[in-house]
Amino acid sequence: MERDSFKSRLGFILVSAGCAIGIGNVWKFPYVAGQNGGGVFVLLYLIFLALMGVPVLTMELAIGRSSRRSIVPAYKSLEPKGSKWYFHGTASVIGCYILMMYYTSVAGWMLDYFVKFLSGKFDGVSADASAEVFSAMCSNPAELILFTAITIIAGFAVCLGGIKNGIEKVSKYMMLSLLALIGILGVNSLTLSGAGDGLRFYLMPDFGRAADVGWGNVISAAMSQAFFTLSIGIASMEIFGSYMSKDNTLVSESVRICGLDTFVALMSGLIIFPACFTFNVSPGEGPELIFVALPKIFINMPGGRVWGTLFFLFMSFASFSTVIAVFENLISSTIENFKLTRAKSVIINCVFMLAASLPCVLGFNLLSGVSLGGKGILDMEDFVVSYLLLPLGSLVYVMFCSYKFGWGFDNYIAEVNTGKGLRFRNGIKYYFRYALPVLILIVFISGLISQL
Repeated sequence: MERDSFKSRLGFILVSAGCAIGIGNVWKFPYVAGQNGGGVFVLLYLIFLALMGVPVLTMELAIGRSSRRSIVPAYKSLEPKGSKWYFHGTASVIGCYILMMYYTSVAGWMLDYFVKFLSGKFDGVSADASAEVFSAMCSNPAELILFTAITIIAGFAVCLGGIKNGIEKVSKYMMLSLLALIGILGVNSLTLSGAGDGLRFYLMPDFGRAADVGWGNVISAAMSQAFFTLSIGIASMEIFGSYMSKDNTLVSESVRICGLDTFVALMSGLIIFPACFTFNVSPGEGPELIFVALPKIFINMPGGRVWGTLFFLFMSFASFSTVIAVFENLISSTIENFKLTRAKSVIINCVFMLAASLPCVLGFNLLSGVSLGGKGILDMEDFVVSYLLLPLGSLVYVMFCSYKFGWGFDNYIAEVNTGKGLRFRNGIKYYFRYALPVLILIVFISGLISQL
């Protein structure tokens, strides 16, 4: 059977960037930047993205493009005879399932808020009462199940069409619409009275403010955000490497994906911080910034219903682009490991995800008493993926691509430099072997300390 592929390079870039662009960019990045002093954090984030994000992304894509397989058979085709690297492939697939068990719920929140603003649910609601809307949503299991189910079914419906006729076609329009929405929302934010103060906080490095937060905290947060923003380590990007052509080097393609991912993250801050300074909302509000603080802003803003609707449409596109990308990994893995048709794989995975998402959904209401170490169900699932599987999986990629007991640096560098564009020099293997693992371990250990 002929393997599907992308129709165009733009399609690959937009789909791959769509996988990377998600809640981490548009939800987590602004509030983490706010908590860690703004401009200095953003500068360090960009540096660590170049040092860690781009190299590991090239490795994940190289494994996919060289093997033309999903992650488990990819490892089996590239690993030395008798080795067991494919165990990480199995862990990666499990990680993608766990990720979607809670990510689809949060994507459902975005869609729910889009509908609330569109339908006028926030009209006449006082700023102080906006938090009650979020609490009411979380305490209503039927409402959460509905929007999570819509997200899951719509995601698998897109994937049913395959790469060219499903994912690429939908992602092109969705990502281009997302970029247009960013532009509209960004221009509007720049017209607000607090835009100057917001931009200075966000983009001008203030070393005194960073010192107040604590340099160790700011550096650790920047490293973690740069690392996690691309969702590398559980093969969510590897599958798209298996569909891409060899016309361009993986360094070039990775830089473009990271660039688009970073652009969306930076623009999210450009939208949010001027509004925060205009309406006296703390930029370090935390995870509640999107669902509690921002609705207060839109309620006070002229034309707030329109701006709130556009903002949560943008958020819905960002989260849904990741959903369909990870779903494709699950579908392809099921097809190749169990020799199923795409239609059967879609149905099986869709039914499974509808059931598997329920614990997270019910964790905010009927199962709210369930916790482990003070963490609710969503936080437990996120801990396993974000603080265990992503960093440790990325470390496995580095070992696999850098040493002879894995795929080996020579094979990796030949694949990554195939095509036109930017190339890595051979000397980078020393950075990969000795420095990059240390940086990843720092992210891993600091993340565990912050959680435990």
